Amino acid sequence: MGRREEPAWAKGTVGLLGARERGYVDRQFQNRLTVTRSMIDRLGLETELNGHMGCVNCLEWNHDGSVLASASDDLHVILWDPYRYKQLHNIATGHTGNIFSVKFLSPDLIATCAADGTVRARSICGGAPLLECSCHCGRVKRLAVAPHNPHLIWSAGEDGLILQHDLRTSHRCTSANVLVNLLNHLGRYAEAKCVSVNPRRPYQLAVGANDLYVRLYDTRMIKLSKLQQVQSGAGAGAGGARVAWERADVRCARAAADRGVPRAAVTYYAPGHLSIEPNEHNFPKKATTYVAFSHDGNELLVNLGSEQIYLFDINHGRRPVLVESFIIQHNHAYRAGEARDPSPEPEPQQPLPESVRALKEQANELVNAGNYATAVEMYNAALGACPNHAILYSNRAAALMRRGWSGDTYAAIKDCYRAIKLDSGHVKSHFRLAKGLMDLKRAREAHECLLYFKDKFPRHASSHAVFLLQKDINVALDTVETQADEAPGEAEENQPTSLLERQLRAAALDYSQRFLGHCNTTTDIKEASFLGPDANYIAAGSDDGSMFIWCRRTGNIVRCLRGDESIVNCVQLHPAACLLATSGIEPCVRLWSPRPEDGVSEPRVVLDAGSAAHENQRRMRSDPFEAMLLNISFAGADRDLHSPACRAS
Repeated sequence: MGRREEPAWAKGTVGLLGARERGYVDRQFQNRLTVTRSMIDRLGLETELNGHMGCVNCLEWNHDGSVLASASDDLHVILWDPYRYKQLHNIATGHTGNIFSVKFLSPDLIATCAADGTVRARSICGGAPLLECSCHCGRVKRLAVAPHNPHLIWSAGEDGLILQHDLRTSHRCTSANVLVNLLNHLGRYAEAKCVSVNPRRPYQLAVGANDLYVRLYDTRMIKLSKLQQVQSGAGAGAGGARVAWERADVRCARAAADRGVPRAAVTYYAPGHLSIEPNEHNFPKKATTYVAFSHDGNELLVNLGSEQIYLFDINHGRRPVLVESFIIQHNHAYRAGEARDPSPEPEPQQPLPESVRALKEQANELVNAGNYATAVEMYNAALGACPNHAILYSNRAAALMRRGWSGDTYAAIKDCYRAIKLDSGHVKSHFRLAKGLMDLKRAREAHECLLYFKDKFPRHASSHAVFLLQKDINVALDTVETQADEAPGEAEENQPTSLLERQLRAAALDYSQRFLGHCNTTTDIKEASFLGPDANYIAAGSDDGSMFIWCRRTGNIVRCLRGDESIVNCVQLHPAACLLATSGIEPCVRLWSPRPEDGVSEPRVVLDAGSAAHENQRRMRSDPFEAMLLNISFAGADRDLHSPACRAS
């Protein structure tokens, strides 16, 4: 018979240490203790690695973390010893444009891609290059490599192509190596910005483009295709630009005849408040700057430009809540005269623990005082401890609607749905749901929800708040009908060019968690990373020069550090230790690790992370000219007003 263990045996550090000695939980031990809250709280600058002459656009650890690779606008890749802080190799890549991605294929092989439109693979110690591909006719922004198949490389280019390169075969630019052609469905202005391979299921490929959707492809169902190249003797300069334009024009013209991706091979993901809108969001323009899979391959982390960071569950994704509205469907059935099933009695809510109740009361006081951002953080912490209490979701919904950051109203609606599912008789959740729908300009849905509210809670139907909301809804409904009569064909004109694309967007799955506080508007290479094998923390850089770290469970900011004088683009965690590498506009790489508990404060910590987050949200919602002034004023008067070459064009 096995030994009877204490309930907290596997939770505490001491218990894990004892269990490891007995050989029980070696992997569990490693996963839980690679990155802990104590380590995050003590995270500080360890050293700066200097050697580049331009912006450092990408970082990559090798498989065991013994080597860190960095690539820059200076067209060089530097390999670092992260423990002795010294250069191992300084490689002139042969690229003629800014390098945007570097990947280890093996201990002796690296691959790079750059703004010159080429993908290169070569030995670290010299020798003939293994790959020199110039198939792309636009900047190549990102490479992806499967962990256990170093022969295959995927590249994402701003010509709208995802190419697959097999190093086991000789390369020709007329080969069938096109895996995905985004021009098929998005038109000639489609751009691929990033690509990532699922580490547990290498046949799954996530692609981010210059829109708000992330596409997850099953490569087993896709046949590689070939794009005919334009033959021309033109050289560099204007002639080379003409050739690139002709190649793009030919690819776009032939896209309609090349439908290589079946519908069953791709799933779309997008934040629900963006995907439910009938038209494209022209301002601020959205673009997915980075996608990353969790270590177990079940979740996808997405950094969406001019928006927030989102987490998607790829196994149990759900449609946006406005699409699956059980309340609206129920009310339609009732109004149609169908028999109504009696609502099941909600399960009695267990009383909140004293610590959580104290958090709730403190958050309520903050809401009354107008400090909505801090109140949301309090409710987040309370829900992290007690995720099945309707009143916490309902109260957070009220704070979110008043805070008003991008996506807050939709997040509040999601909270109202959760509260109603937990307690169908929660009056405030029903009313806040109708109000939130009205705030989202979903007048018809708000009308249906308010009708349901009046029917379910007749005592509250004649209240002044209900009267005012109904009045606003009636005005909005009249306006919607008038606009529909005046512009009947406007929606169709703004639709994507492909019917399949419209169908896939309509079926896009919603996020499971989001992380707010950073700013991502100035560069289109900004990353977001899971920290630790258990992915308990999320990290990303920001346009204000900070590195933000969030608790994955609550979504709250737990650490904010000044990582660059201008912009932090890259954040990469060591594969086996709590050692972070960051880079950005400055020509250096910074290493961060837990500092000693010697009482010395970390000079690079941002003490008021809440104010920094608030300012970043304001910056993302401002117009481009105002955002430029904000960036200049935030960095100080001595900042160079000329945009560095590594910023988005």
